[in-house]
Amino acid sequence: MTDDTRIPRPALLLGLAGLIPFLWSAATHLSPTLAAAAGKWLSPMFLGAYVGLTYGTVILSFMSGVLWGFATRAEGREAAIAYTLSVIPALWAFFMVPDASDTSAIFLAAGFVGLLLLDATFQAWGLAPRWWLRLRVMLTVVVLGCLAIPLQA
Repeated sequence: MTDDTRIPRPALLLGLAGLIPFLWSAATHLSPTLAAAAGKWLSPMFLGAYVGLTYGTVILSFMSGVLWGFATRAEGREAAIAYTLSVIPALWAFFMVPDASDTSAIFLAAGFVGLLLLDATFQAWGLAPRWWLRLRVMLTVVVLGCLAIPLQA
């Protein structure tokens, strides 16, 4: 018998690995020394707040695809609603995160909060695995913390 509320090890490990660019973004923002050393080998796109914003938009788009996959389990009117909801994170990132400004960072963070609400909705509808929300809450807390760091005065 399996525990369908337990996060599968590969999903957990890959989810945690997906936090690395967010953590790197926060670390290189907090440490000018680290950013300067890394800047000898990396483009500015891969340092500080910019990498968090860029990667975050990619992840919101990726998560739209995940939600789309969950929507395939629905039928009828619920399917139409689920497919429609699934495209919101990608569209949000596309329209609301156009640059590396603080405003874009705030909108990106809002996108991750909205994504978490969609995750909860899809799980409540039985479209996502029972362990899904536990994983998503854990990852989202870290993402939001990392995105908030450059916003501190």
